[in-house]
Amino acid sequence: MPRRGSVKPVILTSNWTSFVIQTLLQALRERDPYTYGHCLRVARNARLLAQAAGLNEKEQYETETASLFHDLGKLGIPDSILLKPGRLTPHEEAVMRTHPVKSEEILRPLKDFSPFKLILPGIRSHHERIDGGGYPDGTQGEKIPLISRIILIADTFDAMTTNRPYRNALAYEIAYKELKQFSNRQFDAKLVEIFLKAHPKWGEMEEEITDEFVSVQYKKAA
Repeated sequence: MPRRGSVKPVILTSNWTSFVIQTLLQALRERDPYTYGHCLRVARNARLLAQAAGLNEKEQYETETASLFHDLGKLGIPDSILLKPGRLTPHEEAVMRTHPVKSEEILRPLKDFSPFKLILPGIRSHHERIDGGGYPDGTQGEKIPLISRIILIADTFDAMTTNRPYRNALAYEIAYKELKQFSNRQFDAKLVEIFLKAHPKWGEMEEEITDEFVSVQYKKAA
C-alpha cells in the first residue's frame, strides 16, 4: 500500500506506450507533415534493415521506435529554418543540427519506461558518421550505437529519394551509388551492403500514412 500522500507510480503498459507514440506522432504531423511522413518511411525501412541484418524481434522494434522519433527534435526548430524552401545558410544549418539532441531531450522524461529507455542513445547519435565527422558528439566507428547506424542509412536514403522544395527526388539507382560511395566514411559498410541487397525486394511503402496506419503498425508491436 502506498503511504498516505504518496503518488502511485504510473506504469506504461502496452496501451500507454501506443498512446504516447501516437500522441507524439500527431504533434509531429501537425508541426510538419513532411517530417511526419519521413519518420514513418524511415521507421519502416530501418526495421526491415534491422531484420535483414539479423537483429531479433525486440531489437527490430527498438530500431523502429527510435526511427519514428529520430527527428522529433525538429518540433523545436524555428519555422524560418525548418520550412525554408531553399538551402540553409551555415548558421541555419548549425541550428538544424541541434535536432538530434532536441529529440533526445523531448523523450528524456520517458527514459524510465520501455522502450524509450533503450533508444535515447540511438536517437541522439543518428547523424554520427563512421569516420567521426558527424554530430552532435563526433562519435566514430562501432562506438556509434547500432540503431543509429541503421537509422542513418534509412534516413539518408529517404531524404535522397523524396522531393524537396529545393531539389527533385533522386532515382533509387543513384541513391544506391551514393550510399556505396560513402561507405566506411559516413555509413557502416556492412549495413550498406545488406541494404543494397535487400531494399529492392521490399517494394514501395503501400500503406497510406494515416492515424489508422500508425495504430495498426505500432500498437501491435508495443
